[in-house]
Amino acid sequence: MRPVLVAALLGASLAGCMRKDSAPPAPQAEAGTPPSPSSTATDAPGAVLFVSADTRGYLGPCGCSENMRGGIARAAAQVLEARKGPLPVLYVDGGNSLFGESELRPGQVPQEERKAKALSDAMRLMGLAVRATGPLDDTRGEAFRQGLGLPELPPGTVKLLPAGARKVGVVAADTPEQLVEASARARSEGADFVVALLDATLEAAQAAVERPGLAADVVVATRTASEFSGEQNKLVRAGVPVVALQSKGRSLLRVDLGYAPQKGAFTLQKGQADLDREAAALDQRLALLDKEINLPGVDPKLKALKQGKRDELVARKQALLSAPPPTTEGVNGFTLRFVPLESSLPSHPDAQALVAAYDGDVGKMNLAWAKEHGQDCPAPAKGQAAFVGNEPCRTCHEEAFPQWEKTKHSHAWETLEGMGKQFHLNCTSCHVTGWEQPGGVCRLDKVAGREDVGCEGCHGPGSLHADAPEKDNIIASPGEALCVTCHNPENSPHFDFATYLPRILGPGHGKPASVEKPAKP
Repeated sequence: MRPVLVAALLGASLAGCMRKDSAPPAPQAEAGTPPSPSSTATDAPGAVLFVSADTRGYLGPCGCSENMRGGIARAAAQVLEARKGPLPVLYVDGGNSLFGESELRPGQVPQEERKAKALSDAMRLMGLAVRATGPLDDTRGEAFRQGLGLPELPPGTVKLLPAGARKVGVVAADTPEQLVEASARARSEGADFVVALLDATLEAAQAAVERPGLAADVVVATRTASEFSGEQNKLVRAGVPVVALQSKGRSLLRVDLGYAPQKGAFTLQKGQADLDREAAALDQRLALLDKEINLPGVDPKLKALKQGKRDELVARKQALLSAPPPTTEGVNGFTLRFVPLESSLPSHPDAQALVAAYDGDVGKMNLAWAKEHGQDCPAPAKGQAAFVGNEPCRTCHEEAFPQWEKTKHSHAWETLEGMGKQFHLNCTSCHVTGWEQPGGVCRLDKVAGREDVGCEGCHGPGSLHADAPEKDNIIASPGEALCVTCHNPENSPHFDFATYLPRILGPGHGKPASVEKPAKP
């Protein structure tokens, strides 16, 4: 683990973000069987297909910033609400969804396995029709993955799904060769519309669709190159459109199919570009508001006004994304729309209950594991500093503490406790000083005295400086590289070092202490 700074700067609760849906719960179906009877209606004029991919083991956003996208409960609300309509609805997952890392340390295993099971239960609730698999699904081995009981599509194979008067062919592929062969086979077996799930990055998928013989209508690239490379939804308008979803469960792909009286090839609707432009314009306005809302120290009244405006824009965008797509009469057509899972969208109560159960279980599991198997951090190398906590710093720097106490650094641990996540391994590193560093703290049952983002979170381990205060044995002025270890694109997407830094400085802490001027005679 790297040095920590400030994931708690804007600690918005995940539970607060995930608002309950007022709609009654949909009946749960067995894996592979969509729960809506409309999914087999043969007279429907079209169908709706939802696709998720590259979820990377995320049940929901961490809650470190406000208005964070994502959450399996919000995704469930979108899919199950669509099932109430007259059109058949299919839900497909592209894989790389169960875990976020290819290897886990022993202490991570209980939490990550429990999370994978919660994700699987939520997918079943949503009526998962079929899913491809990727390397991140096999982090705990093939037997564990198969034991979850989800309907899987091995690489190079095809599954045909009834979608009213047409059949949707879903293809899974690991290589361009598999993609071409399996898509052609889907056509030969009677698929009217073919969705290909390619376990590759967007760039690799773009190259793959140039291959002769490809028979897919849309290709979904189901893997991002790195943890932070999937920050945006992307649509590449090639001969065969290529899609990459925002990673970590922050968006769904919605494919709306419109049927002509006669069967035939599907074409991307001409109105798609207009939809894209309008959605992009709303996204730009939302991004600007998010940056202003997340600014440390923003006036509460102004913040509330901006939040209200943001909610209005989200509602407009949601109406745009869920409205019937533009159609061309007599043409089999389709549109591709990204559905960002914004914080103001509803969460399905049954899916939210699965998340709450996970949150309750995993803290107990991790604490029990730490007590039974945990090991203390190794001592620092000879001549290197260890962590000592805030109190030795206070001896010489008492004037700095009032300013620190005004910041959210000073109650980072309290933020976690408020969300019930103080024993979640995904959160601890940015809310505890010296987590998993030599001379720091490596056990959840021994964080006492190291809670919060203390002095050493920014200035480095302080034992040497406490013994012999010198400028060269402490980080006097932390730089941006240290801040972004926690203020990364996921936890703090609107972080700007030059803007945020002055908000944590003050008299005695980065600025000279104020001096009272003598009163005029």
